[in-house]
Amino acid sequence: MKKSILALIAIWVLSGPSPSEAQKVYRIGALVADGQFVPAFEGFKRKMVEIGYTEGKNIKYDLYNAEGNRDTLEKLAKKLVQDKPDLIVTSSTTATAPVAKASAGTNIPVVFLSAGNPLRFVKSYSSSGNNLTGISTSAIDITEKRIELLKELALGIKRVIALHNPKGENYEANLKATREAARKLGLELVEVNVQSGEELIQRAKDLLNRKLGDGIFYPPDAVLNTAVKDITPQVNRERLPSIAPNIGNVKDGALATYAADYFALGQQGAVLVDKILRGARPMDLPVEQPFKLNLVINLETARAIGLKIPREILLRADEVIE
Repeated sequence: MKKSILALIAIWVLSGPSPSEAQKVYRIGALVADGQFVPAFEGFKRKMVEIGYTEGKNIKYDLYNAEGNRDTLEKLAKKLVQDKPDLIVTSSTTATAPVAKASAGTNIPVVFLSAGNPLRFVKSYSSSGNNLTGISTSAIDITEKRIELLKELALGIKRVIALHNPKGENYEANLKATREAARKLGLELVEVNVQSGEELIQRAKDLLNRKLGDGIFYPPDAVLNTAVKDITPQVNRERLPSIAPNIGNVKDGALATYAADYFALGQQGAVLVDKILRGARPMDLPVEQPFKLNLVINLETARAIGLKIPREILLRADEVIE
């Protein structure tokens, strides 16, 4: 009996994790394009705790925020890859593209917690064909639904000021989707090209006014949308209804959005990260769509521009900002 017990203990010791494995601390590098994407990282960390990863015990995070600066993004992406973490997480197509480029040919897994245009750097939704996987925000895919929302909120709208960033990662895909949606909905587009948030702020009076259009459509562009909060006073003075690509922009003053919640996307992405840390390859994990899309309306902005939101739309809203 005693020999049997000793044998079982020996088997358990030999089959269990080695001391080095038990003390493994995963290093996760993280890059966001701007503060509006930080909630995705916060949701990611929250879910990682639920899964069993405790910061300082078996996982360590290094978060970098480029604050909407494209040159900074490039530098931080290179630094992250040079640091050789166990995995890198990003948020936004803008932040993911330079990381995808810098990590090409390495064995560093990259998981994007949000990307409006994943096909910018993966082969397909079913298999990336490289070291990347992640969660799509569906921002490009639901362009028509967001423009339709603008038309529903602002009855009689005819001309839409559509902002574009020719240097943006989503430029071509967004341009195509916006034009196609406007054609289907019978709206005229007034296309305005701006290359940075700073430029948009400086030119706001000339670009965002009733002479040009009846409403504004903000693109899924991390660089341009850093300016939403600063240009809101001008937009409100001109009584222009605006549709944004994410919830953070609505909290900053845009009228409404139909979009995924970044915090929830981060939680969704944590499940993919856990699978990879356990041995899965990114290319074997399909790019996922968001579990839920949210209709969010800013009533304060609606009052500022003298727009009455129909009761049926308010009842449909997932969140109403007072």
